[in-house]
Amino acid sequence: MAVGYAEILRAPHAARLLTGTLVGRLPAATAHIAIVLFTRAEGGSYTLAGALAAVYGLATAVGQPLLGRAVDLYGQPRVQFPSAVVSALGMLLLAVVGTGSLPLAYTAVIVAGLFTPPLEGGLRALWPSVLGQEERVHRAYAMDAVAQEIMFTVGPLLVTLLVSVWSPAAALLVINATGVAGALSVVLSQPSRAWRSAPREAHWLGALRSPGLLALLGAFFFVGLALGSITVAGVAYADDHGREAVYGWLMAALGLGALVGGTVYGARQWAGAPESRLRAIVALLALGYLPLVLTPGVVAMTALSALAGVFLAPAIACAFIVVDRHAPRGTVTEAFSWLVTTFGVGAAVGTAVAGPAVEIGGTAWSFAVAGAGGFAALLVLTATQRVLAVAGRTEDIAGSGPDSSENDRNGAAQPGFSSGREA
Repeated sequence: MAVGYAEILRAPHAARLLTGTLVGRLPAATAHIAIVLFTRAEGGSYTLAGALAAVYGLATAVGQPLLGRAVDLYGQPRVQFPSAVVSALGMLLLAVVGTGSLPLAYTAVIVAGLFTPPLEGGLRALWPSVLGQEERVHRAYAMDAVAQEIMFTVGPLLVTLLVSVWSPAAALLVINATGVAGALSVVLSQPSRAWRSAPREAHWLGALRSPGLLALLGAFFFVGLALGSITVAGVAYADDHGREAVYGWLMAALGLGALVGGTVYGARQWAGAPESRLRAIVALLALGYLPLVLTPGVVAMTALSALAGVFLAPAIACAFIVVDRHAPRGTVTEAFSWLVTTFGVGAAVGTAVAGPAVEIGGTAWSFAVAGAGGFAALLVLTATQRVLAVAGRTEDIAGSGPDSSENDRNGAAQPGFSSGREA
């Protein structure tokens, strides 16, 4: 397994792009906890802290597909780095004005969220021109999903460390300055500067005119809902057992399961259509959430959390492939950004639904929300399988040369690797 990932990282520019993207995404991965800690340090209530974090998340959800479309139209350097700078300035404004002026505080988090650069979608658009072979690109998607789990584990720890040794305001500034540096590293690289989106048909819906992409987004809204509900359910479970550390164990186990699952998934070449494979993975993901409803003792619950996380990273990695196959020509960065946005909105809804579920039926009901979300995602994929299958078959027939690759305008991909198509 390690050999396959090492081969990818040895490719020219690959390690730099992956590292730069992860560092550049650090502000987005840590913004919610950083905003909450900063607001509390300023004397603000938990309600205000949650509201500011929610507004940031909503602004990010709006900004990602819009900036993704801008990247497809104007290239990565013209969009990624300027938006990273503006986003960091938004957080700088929050650190300077604090929460004393609520209009300014809300303006600051809106600017920071709205201009969060779409580095995640940008990296996935670059992989074909960097790696060439379809198998290596698919493995890179899995490696990206694994690295994302590491970032979302390490990022909050870094924020809390900066807060403890310095201050919440300093944490905001350092994290966002680091993010700007990561974005700069990416856009100065040769693949980012050379990348151009394929010619696109002018259409106000952009990537959303693809029925297959809409089906996938509908499914991953519910995957996000499931994951978001678990974060609240984990807190309720920890409260039931009287130890705050239990929440950390559950979340760490969930992340460990995702790491293991993503690593194993990316280590082998998979036969068959990715759309069918995604349905199977999501079915296993949903089944993995069900035992959490039992809420057993801490040791058993930690083991069940690890099991529940195993199929998350493979589901995300496989979804990247499906997005690539269904994105209308010239919209690949926007399409990836829509997936990020939909997943995030689903997670936010999941946290909102899980709270009342705890109040009404207890901890088990909040974990039941996760299971319901997983099966709702499977239902969407099953109900739309004809839409997804038709697009996939069209792609397999049509993709007959390097020029057919959505992401590879320089012809680096092997013949037959078509990663985008005309809608």
